[in-house]
Amino acid sequence: MRLSPSIAALAALLLPVQLLASDARYGARLEGFDYPHPVRIHAFESQRQALEMAYLDVAPTAPANGRTVLLLHGKNFCAATWESAIGALTAAGYRVVAPDQIGFCKSGKPERYQYSFAQLAGNTHALLQSLGIERAIIVGHSMGGMLATRYALQYPQASERLVLVNPIGLEDWKAEGVPWRSVDQWFEREAKTTFDSIRDYQREVYYGGRWAPEYERWVRMLGGMYAGPGRDAVAWSQALTSDMVFNQPVVHELEDIAVPTTLLIGRRDRTAIGKDLAPPELARRLGDYPALGRRAAAAIPGAQLVEFEDLGHSPQVEAPARFNEALIRSLGP
Repeated sequence: MRLSPSIAALAALLLPVQLLASDARYGARLEGFDYPHPVRIHAFESQRQALEMAYLDVAPTAPANGRTVLLLHGKNFCAATWESAIGALTAAGYRVVAPDQIGFCKSGKPERYQYSFAQLAGNTHALLQSLGIERAIIVGHSMGGMLATRYALQYPQASERLVLVNPIGLEDWKAEGVPWRSVDQWFEREAKTTFDSIRDYQREVYYGGRWAPEYERWVRMLGGMYAGPGRDAVAWSQALTSDMVFNQPVVHELEDIAVPTTLLIGRRDRTAIGKDLAPPELARRLGDYPALGRRAAAAIPGAQLVEFEDLGHSPQVEAPARFNEALIRSLGP
């Protein structure tokens, strides 16, 4: 059956935006996906191999205030996801450094690497030192919140402030009863990742069942690596880092944080690693960010808690203007 021109045009307008995302095919280091600022490379040696760490180093667009903000991405995110925050921070006079961690996005993906948050913090600290930055404000989202916490614990003198944006690791999933999963099992799971599975997961867990066209760019970014020629390297790196995240919770050390800390929490978030393996009753109570945020704020000495009642796991994506205002306000004078 042939559609009339008017009906065909209407059908084209109604075509789901997700179909457009499935055209993306990017390299293992996200070749083909453009970042909002020039990508630089920090080359270094780690664990007896040469590695390359991609990063953004963006100068202030307003009179410089002499302060630097380090932005640490989450597991399903990249430095580019901070685009709106980078614009707001540089317009407020901050220098911004946003790296892609080893194993992620435009950085190298070694086949053999002992991933730990301590190692990633060490890599990041070395990057800042190479740039002549002795002290920075550390901002971490999701998995980046776990890394930011480790960084502040490991390098307190180099940490001016700590800002945690819906960090994971605020509960010990293994201790709660989530079954352990081997790296091979993580890889098997990651190898099945598609544009649709990414979108479905983010819609349900990150955004409380809601979706907006502007989120599709980040589905394209992440899904394009899994769909591209380097998909095995991407899936393997994600498996190794999933093992790191599951086995290295930071919740038990929150009381040891010694730098001023603010938590920015979207209360609709329900992220919990390994929830799909948990018994139903346990799964229902994991990732309760209203409770987790309050508990973390009580554990961290002097912490401030800022809550977004109607936002989820990625407030910087969901409501950039509101998030940026809260972020800059949290940095103090």
